[in-house]
This record gives sequence, C-alpha cells and structure tokens, in this order.
Amino acid sequence: MSGSLPTPSLHTARLRLRAFEDADAHDLFALHSSAYVLRYWDAPPWSERVRAERFIAAGRRMAQEGTGARPAVERLSDGAFIGWCGLSGWNPEYRSASLGYCFGDAAWGQGYATEAARALLRWAFDTLDLNRVQAETDTRNLASARVLEKLGFVREGTLRENCVVGDDVSDSWVYGLLRRDWQPSAEPVPGR
Repeated sequence: MSGSLPTPSLHTARLRLRAFEDADAHDLFALHSSAYVLRYWDAPPWSERVRAERFIAAGRRMAQEGTGARPAVERLSDGAFIGWCGLSGWNPEYRSASLGYCFGDAAWGQGYATEAARALLRWAFDTLDLNRVQAETDTRNLASARVLEKLGFVREGTLRENCVVGDDVSDSWVYGLLRRDWQPSAEPVPGR
C-alpha cells in the first residue's frame, strides 16, 4: 500500500466504523484508562489524556502513509462511541496486515467486536486485496479468542511470555486468517 488510503466508512446492521475525530479523545481516553478493560492488554492503562490525542494522530498518520486503518466504532442506535477496530502493519508485498480491536466493557457480550471486525475484514480482503490477516490475544482472554474463531481465524501457535506489563508476564496466541478461508457473512457493509 503506497501512499495514503482513507480510513474506511463502513456500516453494519448496528454499527458505523468511521475515521476518528478530535472530539473522540475523551471517550477514547476513558476506554484506554480502564484497568478492567485493559487487563489483558500489552500495555498499562493510560494515565494522561494526551495519550488519546496521540493515538488519534497516529491513526491518521497510518492512513496517510498507507500502513493501516484504525476506525472508531459507534452504535447506530444512539451514536455512542463503543471502541475501535483496526488493521496495522500492511505489507503490500506479502498482502498482509494485523487486526486489533478494543471495546468498552459495556459493549462486551453483544457481538459488536465480531460485527465490526467482520466489516473491516471484508474491506481488507475486497478493497486492499489482502491474502492474510494476523491477530494476537492474551491466552487468558477467552472472549477475544472466541471473536477471532467466529471470524474464521485459526490458532497457529503460542508466543510464550511475550508480554510483560508491570509484574504481569503473559503468553499470547497467534491467529491467522487466509483469503481462501474467509467466509464473509451475507450482511451488506456499504460505505456511506
């Protein structure tokens, strides 16, 4: 992916994925400053609001450089920011990228992560012509592992003690999804 590629605007039955706006910094900081939400994350919770502003700026740089896309996710019913879902590390030669996501605990257990990731994966395979998408999750985060498996990802291995956050050392599972194994749902995901 050379050059810029705008962050996609995608819709599902219940969600809208869109470019981050400066006004999202407050909600983004609330999300990433929660120790409960980030208990399986590979970095400690944020303690300064400026981290949210840097995250938004980094997402814009990724899009400008053509190295990734990290849209905000909001609920269509009320416009509430509930998290984000992104692709990073695009490699045009290998046609690959890495998937990541983070949702507030009030949005857990409702299928939002699966729905948002499915929309972004459809865009990645159809628009970016990717062949492989990779993801990692802490081995204790069974809910995230279920999201990836529902999307068709295959667990490919374990990275032993690859995350150290404070005194907490943890393992991660590596997942991969190949274009030939991708099974998009019948749900339309038009850009608006």
